[in-house]
Amino acid sequence: MTRPQAVPTVQVDNERVAVTEWRFAKGAETGHHHHGYDYVVVPMTTGPLLLQTPEGEVTSQLVAGRAYYRAAGVEHNVINAHDGECVFVEIEIKRGDQA
Repeated sequence: MTRPQAVPTVQVDNERVAVTEWRFAKGAETGHHHHGYDYVVVPMTTGPLLLQTPEGEVTSQLVAGRAYYRAAGVEHNVINAHDGECVFVEIEIKRGDQA
C-alpha cells in the first residue's frame, strides 16, 4: 500500500537540537526510521497515530499540547490514523552537556 508522505519542516537545526514540525494528511506516513537521539514530541492536534514497530502495531493517542519524551533507539513508521490533519513538533536532543 502506497501512502502519502508526512511533510517535515525543519525550524531549528544546530549542534544541540533539531526542531521539526511534522504535518500528516489523512493516512500519511513518515516511513520506517530509527531515532538516533532522545526526543520530545509536542502535539499540535489531537487524534490517534498508528505506529508500526518491530514488536507490532501500536495506536498512540495524541492530545494537543501534551508533550511526551522518548529515548534514543526508537524504531517505527508513524501513520496518521484519524480523518483530519495531524501536526506535531519534534525536538531532538543532540547533546546533553552544557557548553
